[in-house]
Amino acid sequence: MAASELYTKFARIWIPDPEEVWKSAELLKDYKPGDKVLHLRLEEGKDLEYCLDPKTKELPPLRNPDILVGENDLTALSYLHEPAVLHNLKVRFIDSKLIYTYCGIVLVAINPYEQLPIYGEDIINAYSGQNMGDMDPHIFAVAEEAYKQMARDERNQSIIVSGESGAGKTVSAKYAMRYFATVSGSASEANVEEKVLASNPIMESIGNAKTTRNDNSSRFGKYIEIGFDKRYRIIGANMRTYLLEKSRVVFQAEEERNYHIFYQLCASAALSEFKTLRLGNANYFHYTKQGGNPVIDGIDDAKEMVNTRQACTLLGISDSYQMGIFRILAGILHLGNVGFTSRDSDSCTIPPKHEPLTIFCDLMGVEYEEMSHWLCHRKLATATETYIKPISKLQAINARDALAKHIYANLFNWIVNHVNKALHSAVKQHSFIGVLDIYGFETFEINSFEQFCINYANEKLQQQFNMHVFKLEQEEYMKEQIPWTLIDFYDNQPCINLIEAKMGILDLLDEECKMPKGSDGSWAQKLYNTHLNKCALFEKPRMSNKAFIIQHFADKVEYQCEGFLEKNKDTVYEEQIKVLKSSKKFKLLPELFRDEGKVLSPTSATTSGRTPLSRTVVKPAKTRPGQASKEHKKTVGHQFRNSLHLLMETLNATTPHYVRCIKPNDFKFPFTFDEKRAVQQLRACGVLETIRISAAGFPSRWTYQEFFSRYRVLMKQKDVLSDRKQTCKNVLEKLILDKDKYQFGKTKIFFRAGQVAYLEKIRADKLRAACIRIQKTIRGWLMRKKYLRMRKAAITIQRYVRGYQARCYVKFLRRTRAATIIQKFQRMYVVRKRYQRMQAVTIALQSLLRGYMARNKYQQMLREHKAIIIQKRMRGWLARVHYHRSLKAIVYLQCCYRRMMAKRELKKLKIEARSVERYKKLNIGMENKIMQLQRKIDEQNKEYKSLLEKLTSLENTYSSETEKLRNDVERLRVSEEEAKNATNRVLSLQDEVAKLRKDLQRTQSEKKTIEEWADKYKLENEQLVSELKEQNTLLKNEKEELNRRICDQAKEFTETMEKKLAEETKQLELDLNDERLRYQNLLNEFSRLEERYDDLKDEMNFMVSIPKPGHKRTDSTHSSNESEYTFSSEITEADDLPLRTEEPSEKKTPLDMSLFLKLQKRVTELEQEKQSLQDELDRKEEQALRAKTREEERPPMRGAELEYESLKRQELESENKKLKNELNELQKALMEKSSPEVTAPGAPAYRVLLDQLTSVSEELEVRKEEVLILRSQLVSQKEAIQPKEDKNTMTDSTILLEDVQKMKDKGEIAQAYIGLKETNRLLESQLQSQKKTHENELEALRGEIQSLKEENNRQQQLLAQNLQLPPEARIEASLQHEITRLTNENLDLMEQLEKQDKTVRKLKKQLKVFAKKIGELEVGQMENISPGQIIDEPIRPVNIPRKEKDFQGMLEYKKEDEPKLIKNLILDLKPRGVAVNLIPGLPAYILFMCVRHADYLNDDQKVRSLLTSTINGIKKILKKRGDDFETVSFWLSNTCRFLHCLKQYSGEEGFMKNNTPRQNEHCLTNFDLAEYRQVLSDLAIQIYQQLVRVLENILQPMIVSGMLEHETIQGVSGVKPTGLRKRTSSIADEGTYTLDSIIRQLNTFHSVMCQHGMDPELIKQVVKQMFYIVGAVTLNNLLLRKDMCSWSKGMQIRYNVSQLEEWLRDKNLMNSGAKETLEPLIQAAQLLQVKKKTDEDAEAICSMCNALTTAQIVKVLNLYTPVNEFEERVLVSFIRTIQMRLRDRKDSPQLLMDAKHIFPVTFPFNPSSLALETIQIPASLGLGFILRV
Repeated sequence: MAASELYTKFARIWIPDPEEVWKSAELLKDYKPGDKVLHLRLEEGKDLEYCLDPKTKELPPLRNPDILVGENDLTALSYLHEPAVLHNLKVRFIDSKLIYTYCGIVLVAINPYEQLPIYGEDIINAYSGQNMGDMDPHIFAVAEEAYKQMARDERNQSIIVSGESGAGKTVSAKYAMRYFATVSGSASEANVEEKVLASNPIMESIGNAKTTRNDNSSRFGKYIEIGFDKRYRIIGANMRTYLLEKSRVVFQAEEERNYHIFYQLCASAALSEFKTLRLGNANYFHYTKQGGNPVIDGIDDAKEMVNTRQACTLLGISDSYQMGIFRILAGILHLGNVGFTSRDSDSCTIPPKHEPLTIFCDLMGVEYEEMSHWLCHRKLATATETYIKPISKLQAINARDALAKHIYANLFNWIVNHVNKALHSAVKQHSFIGVLDIYGFETFEINSFEQFCINYANEKLQQQFNMHVFKLEQEEYMKEQIPWTLIDFYDNQPCINLIEAKMGILDLLDEECKMPKGSDGSWAQKLYNTHLNKCALFEKPRMSNKAFIIQHFADKVEYQCEGFLEKNKDTVYEEQIKVLKSSKKFKLLPELFRDEGKVLSPTSATTSGRTPLSRTVVKPAKTRPGQASKEHKKTVGHQFRNSLHLLMETLNATTPHYVRCIKPNDFKFPFTFDEKRAVQQLRACGVLETIRISAAGFPSRWTYQEFFSRYRVLMKQKDVLSDRKQTCKNVLEKLILDKDKYQFGKTKIFFRAGQVAYLEKIRADKLRAACIRIQKTIRGWLMRKKYLRMRKAAITIQRYVRGYQARCYVKFLRRTRAATIIQKFQRMYVVRKRYQRMQAVTIALQSLLRGYMARNKYQQMLREHKAIIIQKRMRGWLARVHYHRSLKAIVYLQCCYRRMMAKRELKKLKIEARSVERYKKLNIGMENKIMQLQRKIDEQNKEYKSLLEKLTSLENTYSSETEKLRNDVERLRVSEEEAKNATNRVLSLQDEVAKLRKDLQRTQSEKKTIEEWADKYKLENEQLVSELKEQNTLLKNEKEELNRRICDQAKEFTETMEKKLAEETKQLELDLNDERLRYQNLLNEFSRLEERYDDLKDEMNFMVSIPKPGHKRTDSTHSSNESEYTFSSEITEADDLPLRTEEPSEKKTPLDMSLFLKLQKRVTELEQEKQSLQDELDRKEEQALRAKTREEERPPMRGAELEYESLKRQELESENKKLKNELNELQKALMEKSSPEVTAPGAPAYRVLLDQLTSVSEELEVRKEEVLILRSQLVSQKEAIQPKEDKNTMTDSTILLEDVQKMKDKGEIAQAYIGLKETNRLLESQLQSQKKTHENELEALRGEIQSLKEENNRQQQLLAQNLQLPPEARIEASLQHEITRLTNENLDLMEQLEKQDKTVRKLKKQLKVFAKKIGELEVGQMENISPGQIIDEPIRPVNIPRKEKDFQGMLEYKKEDEPKLIKNLILDLKPRGVAVNLIPGLPAYILFMCVRHADYLNDDQKVRSLLTSTINGIKKILKKRGDDFETVSFWLSNTCRFLHCLKQYSGEEGFMKNNTPRQNEHCLTNFDLAEYRQVLSDLAIQIYQQLVRVLENILQPMIVSGMLEHETIQGVSGVKPTGLRKRTSSIADEGTYTLDSIIRQLNTFHSVMCQHGMDPELIKQVVKQMFYIVGAVTLNNLLLRKDMCSWSKGMQIRYNVSQLEEWLRDKNLMNSGAKETLEPLIQAAQLLQVKKKTDEDAEAICSMCNALTTAQIVKVLNLYTPVNEFEERVLVSFIRTIQMRLRDRKDSPQLLMDAKHIFPVTFPFNPSSLALETIQIPASLGLGFILRV
């Protein structure tokens, strides 16, 4: 099909746009050949006429179909051109938040300027081992491809990371290195990547600076080689640097900075260690203030300095060297401030004692005079003599700057050299992967020598890139046997020749540098004369004579010639370098210039890992003819050209992988895409060139199967043949008539650009027509069904409506007649009532009106009368007020006047009183008056006495007369009273009659009032009763409502409590699972370390056992494994130790750990025995106290006790001697091996073991002494308890003397005396402690009483508060309080119950241990007391079983047959034969019956040996056949059965509930194997984890193919076009895993576990783990594969999950929790299928996807890709809505599920109903040496 035929109506195209670069538009009518204008409509709705170019008549590029937009690989696009690439990158970056995209062999990485969660270890694990095309684009995919090709092809690899400054090159390189360190599998060497990353701070500080485009721009390139050994593990690294921008040290453009390290030093100048550097603010120094912007926003240079110093320390740069580096850097800053003074035009000088130069010389340790002299002079050497010539000021400034640049460049190289030393490895490198982090194409407003070199390097890299792409295309065509036609691609060799060829730009530059008076201008003229008008790539600017333009592959760049010669020569005077080399005070400075004279050839540069790019050429003082002198004068351009050739040789010798970093905007805004900047970088980095090369041939490639699957809808049934290739050929010949548009390869079909879009259009049209037909049919059927339903409903409704209307009409007539009658009577009644009411109202109104008028007249008269009275009173009051006011004024005036007169008189009197004569007169007058008054008083006294006498006589006379008169008055009064009484009686009778009349009237009136009141009261009572009834009804309703609310609240409260209880229970279960998981993870880690330890031990034994002449070593791994778990049992004896020491010397070494553990166990037992003796001593002291109080006499038992003590002491001494002997033998065995073999890798371990054994022996001696002291204390205490008045004192003393005589050693007597003293002190201390105990108990009781009081007060307060509350709240509060109290009591009771259970278990164990010890003591006493009688008695106090004919369920074997038992029953047993032919768990039953027999014999050594050998045997067989599922499952089942048997027959009540009486008789009687049960439980956990790993390894390859890629429902999802990196086909080929493969494997697992008799609960846990692995791996791949996130794939996943659920139902495993583990995958599939448009859809998604994290939901929505045109993409606004709704959800930020997670396993107790006595041992097991008991 011709390209012009695609420009039809509604076709979409791209047109150029000045703002957006390319803009989308739609054709409004078909294009016809010859049209000059295209009628378009833009996306915003604006119509436009687009004029075609009249010369080329080139049509605008077509737009790809929507289903192809957002593809992972740009080469998958049907139309390959610039706008398609730009739009695809923008859609992926902005809409899908995907920063990586493939473009053929190139990975395009766009800097998001935001931290993304896509670089974790889980992502690394997901990409590890995957094909590059099977996962979404990622830097990890490129790294994995490089790593895989290195291992597969055994060829070195390179990852070339390029891009602009700030595009993210360094970060991409860092993530690639992190990937290599993680997947290389070398944990010990993974710190190489850490060291490389640790070098970043210092390399950034000395090599990065702020530019106008980037605040942290790398001003050098680097190539890091990561070395690998033969097993492809990281062993080291090496770094090469390229083209350090030295000019930045002395010059910075505006808004730019010097290297970061200078500003970090200035910011840290206040530190004490930097005081000697005499630094200051950055604005003080010339080299740091030129840019005018010394501060970067958000960067703290002082903190960065701390990071730099820490990085130096990590890289092995000592503090002294660090200070040396800082001194050099500070010296460079001070050197920049050195000023010059001109003497004349040809000479200059430095002022004397110039401070900057003085500081520089002090820091560098050089002489001031020499340095100042050579800064202003230079030496010229001729053939005969040497001249010293002064230089001008400008030349001196240039020489100063050149010296500063040279010092900095050498310091930079020195630091790089130290970094390489830190990363160097002594192991030989087998292969390497190089990571090139190099600058991209640069063009600025002013481009100088640095930009020229950078663009030259990019030209070389682009040429290598083009050749590689061309080569790959050619190989692909040749592989498919497609006719190869030469593709015309851009070859930049002419540009490279222009730069580096003979008479090229670099040659002319070097030639000009050799000229004595060469200048930039003369060099520019040579360039014009040589290349202008002769080379099409070279141009001259119109307005300049000192610039030139080069047409690079990316763009035209104008270079300014100024400074080219100076930068290329990079001249430094040798005399200045000699002055610096002569520094003796500063050792680091000469070290920087140590290799100045040496010539670095290209070979040496490669070897050292550094290139002499920034090394400055020093002119020699003496003539040195020869090659060395010429080499030494190499220019910077020449050196850079050589190093670039070396780099290209390295890259050409490796397989390259390309990463192009794109900077989306210049403002560092996150996820903001600037089309102009992106296109500029895409053109510069070669991405568009790759597209152009691909588009020139056959860019779209399909396998025949994929093409058939995709375009099956375009074929008719008769076209489909069995041969897919022929079918595709036939169809294509019909669909595409032009055969040049496609080619048929061996396995693929190749299409020209645009043909896939044409096929997609035909397919979409066919599907659209089919959809329309289906929709038409379905809609018609739906409408017919709807019409019939509506018609039937309408008829039914009409029938019911008509009947209803008739009934309503009859009812209306009846009601009308009744209403007429009612109206007649009602109207009559209303009229009559109205008349009567009007009459009554009229009369009432008249009476009221007349009364109102009379009352108004009366009120008026009354008011007039009252007004007259008020006027009268008022007028009188006013007159009185006036009179009183006048009177008051007059009185006031009188008072004032009189006061004035009185004052005058007073004044006169005061004057008179002052005279003496006046006083005398007054005194004379007063004396006379006093005499007169005295005389008057005497006369009056006389008169008073005479009058008193007269008065007395008169009183007597009066009293007699008064008595007479009183009698007469009394008599008259009596007669008068009688008269009055008669009169009063008459009057009282009259009053009583009147009162009775009044009472009668009052009673009558009260009667009327009472009657009225009674009537009123009766009415009120009736009204009140009705009101009370209403209130009663309301109260009843309220009561019922309250009762209902109380019930509801109680119910709600109960539900709340139940819910809280359930939540707490769930939380506790989660916590328990977490603890169990943590423990099992630790157990897994322990198992891994144990295996590593065994491997190292085997390797060490192998290395140690290298045979010498005449000497061989035997392997003893088995014996060492035997003793691995001996520490788990607390039943030990020292009797078995001599047996081990008697073994041959070859087997002593593996017994060391066993002996060491036994010694530790023996020390523990001695400590326990010491504690028991101490307890016995305490009991004896209590007995002594009781004896003193009671004064009882008891017969002494001194002899027997002393004998017992002596026997016990002898026993301890013999045991200690045995331990000593074994220790000595062990030491000898170790010391004898101090041969040359001791230098083997295991020798330090033996020394450590020897030290530990020595410490154990010392501790043993200490414990022995303590035991002896306690023995003596016990003897002393027994002596002390005998009373002094005892009659048997002499006997006791005699025994004591005998005992003392036995102590022949004086030391023992002294020890006994000391023991007695210690006993007394002990008694005193115990008394004090007892007293303290009583006091503590008293305090505790007081505290308890206080707490009870507080509780009582609290209860009273609570009761008072409850009484104040309303009834509802009171009930709720009381219920809450009661529940709280009961909960607390329940918790307390549970704690007490747990404590009691622990105490009971502890006492049971102690009782068993004590019973055993007592039995041993009794045996010992019997041996010592009557050795002759022991012959006929048993050795151990074991009950002799009664002889029975029945089998007792025990198996007997000999000790020497134990290895054979383990070998036949464990090591050589084939699980398949046992599972098919024998009962499940038979090995476990046999082992337990053997343990029962050892327990029956009370032989703890045999029990321990058998259990240890069993555990080690199981470990050994699992280590040998650990990858076999049947073996692991078999031993997991048997280990659990063995563990259940140990529980079932342990004798503990909790495990005996389901036992039969016969089974209870078979319980263990002598040993408590609880610790071994724990060991077996840990072993079962390890086996379970190994089982999970085995099934995971089996299922892992099947999951992605079966669950995601395979189309279980054929035809639902078509295969989309893919790019260069083909994905794994989803079509079921031979060898491809399908869902049926997974289900068959699950059936196999389940049947094997059932055959092995595994516990059902354990099977459920295994199935749950399997389903979790399936769900996690499937979901993780879904989240990392954009092509899998579609509606049809969601349907496939739902169907696959339903099949798995059906399998669970068939196996009756739905309650195993396996289905719940698939919930995240189910929700992800639902998320792919639900609507994703409205807010309601967002709410539904948020509520539905509760098992997915927010990151996973957003990731699925971003990855959602329509497969067909009928599907719609998810809008960005909808994703933002989802994020807003989920912002409060607290979940893990991790994107992927942990596929390695293992659920904590439990082993529920599952007793067996099988009777042990019924078990038969088949002869096939080879256990004939076992006897049934």
